[in-house]
Amino acid sequence: MHDPSLWTELIAYGSGISLSPIHVGLLLLLLLGEHPLRRGGLFVLSWVVTIAVMVTVLLTLGHGLLLTMEQGSSHRTALDLMGAGALLTLGVRELLPTSRGAGLEEAPGWTRQLDRFCRLPLPLLIGAGAALEVVSPDDLFLMAKGASALLAAQLGRGQELLMAAVFTLASSLLLLVPFLAVALARERMLPRLESAKKLLFARGDLVVGGLSLALAAYLAWQGIEGLRMV
Repeated sequence: MHDPSLWTELIAYGSGISLSPIHVGLLLLLLLGEHPLRRGGLFVLSWVVTIAVMVTVLLTLGHGLLLTMEQGSSHRTALDLMGAGALLTLGVRELLPTSRGAGLEEAPGWTRQLDRFCRLPLPLLIGAGAALEVVSPDDLFLMAKGASALLAAQLGRGQELLMAAVFTLASSLLLLVPFLAVALARERMLPRLESAKKLLFARGDLVVGGLSLALAAYLAWQGIEGLRMV
């Protein structure tokens, strides 16, 4: 049986990745538009594949370089502290009033770009979504933390792949849920999707900022604990 703390870490880091307002917002617009199942399904599939590929690459690099990712190791401590710094910067930026426009009722700047993204041909939209996922600093650090947790657990190959799949699923949850809801009962879900879109556009920055600060505090604590173990 796997260590419960490993499950907790993977689900926590994965949930942080899943809470991507840009990608969730794009998916909601796709599900509210034309050909929702085809366009939304391919978009969700590209997200899942990107997460799986990134985690596989990180695990392969970790095994190939023989990196030690136990608590207190130099690699893990450095990752924790760098991640805390990046997420702190992101959280403060998202919560500053200037980042949300002149007033709290004005939609964040990123929401005004989503309609333009949705008008792109589907292959370009999928490519842009994957690129945004890969270059996002908070997503990168959370993926690296998930991979480091798997490396530190020193699992067998089969168990490692299984837990990597759990991490990928947790990282995709907030995209899979609305897509599956539309696939099962689109007409009933349309009003709820519209309400979810309005709420996300109005409060997305606050959610991302709060989550980033919470994760930054956790990673800083992990990094400080690592320094004390040196």
